[in-house]
Amino acid sequence: MTTFAPSKRKPNTILHMPHLQQIYTIGLLIVSNIFMTFAWYGHLKLQQIKVFSDNTPLYVIILLSWMLALPEYSCQVPANRIGFDGNGGPFNIMQLKVIQEVISLAVFTVFVTVFFNGESLRWNHLAAFICLVMAVFFVFHKW
Repeated sequence: MTTFAPSKRKPNTILHMPHLQQIYTIGLLIVSNIFMTFAWYGHLKLQQIKVFSDNTPLYVIILLSWMLALPEYSCQVPANRIGFDGNGGPFNIMQLKVIQEVISLAVFTVFVTVFFNGESLRWNHLAAFICLVMAVFFVFHKW
């Protein structure tokens, strides 16, 4: 049986700085959500501009979406590992989830307003986003 000795490499001290952990975590979550949004909704725009036809097989769309999911997961997983307080990061699991959801909806909103010109933002969308920001406040507030 082979045993492995502990690594003699120095730990990455940059990731042990709380402010940088926050920046890396949020930055990776933003990049992850950009890929996720394109994977989930990009095919609809590609169909609109006739890159895909109505007859393009669903399995082709799924495979292309999965190809975008790999870079998404390649950012999402490290973001959660770096940011999780159980790994020395600055956020607990609930905070990570709420941050991810707010970023997801912010990225989605930008995506829709840029790529789907027919969609417009209404007051109820703004009200919902304010509720999400309030969720961030409540999850971070120490009661």
